[in-house]
Amino acid sequence: MSTLLLERHKGVLHVTLNRPENRNAMSLQMVIELREVLAQLDSQVRAVVISGAGGHFCAGGDVKDMANAGGKDQVQALNRVFGALLQEVEALPQVVITVLQGAVLGGGFGLACVSDIAIADHKAQFGLPETSLGVLPAQIAPFVVKRIGLTQARRLALTAARVDGVEAGRLGLVHFVEGDSQALAQRLDEVLGQVLRCAPGANARTKALLLASVEQPLGPLLDQAAQWFAEAVMGEEGVEGTQAFVQKRKPRWVG
Repeated sequence: MSTLLLERHKGVLHVTLNRPENRNAMSLQMVIELREVLAQLDSQVRAVVISGAGGHFCAGGDVKDMANAGGKDQVQALNRVFGALLQEVEALPQVVITVLQGAVLGGGFGLACVSDIAIADHKAQFGLPETSLGVLPAQIAPFVVKRIGLTQARRLALTAARVDGVEAGRLGLVHFVEGDSQALAQRLDEVLGQVLRCAPGANARTKALLLASVEQPLGPLLDQAAQWFAEAVMGEEGVEGTQAFVQKRKPRWVG
């Protein structure tokens, strides 16, 4: 990988966006490499942690890629590829955690919106600068609306305003706001410990159920949920979880 650093440890894949000279701006190559990594995840990976090198998370899309894309069709295809990445990150069965420092702009803002758990430095700068550049947050906007609601999404997108980590927490964009890098690391360890206590299969099905609840009709969704629940109760994880509870021990999840 030329734009990513990867480290796998105890069921957690740490992915570091690694273009610090550009504040980890999202180039086409980075998008391609991220999609390749996600496509190759196996069931042994319980969580994916995404962070950025050099004190920044991601300053958005690489403007040079857009300038060099060629005609309208090429620009459209380039833009849509990033939307596909956001869809794939959101739909991962693994728990996705973002650790947000420095610039969290444009595409970086979008990645934060599709993470399951977001941890931010209080000084991190969040924003949607696209309209100030004469373009629009085309692939990002739907995910921002789902994350923080239409009213706040309109305010941020139509002003290109910057907000810090504290304000991002108030908006519901991030879940935890920390005062320094040590506190960020401690919070990440705490969250990962909580995630790894949960059964991986149950987490994957629960995440799918929560995402489906936004769009699917309630009746069919609850029918599907009942089927998944019965499968979980009768499955390996349900049996192990019940036995562990009765025996007053920690469950031993496969993977």
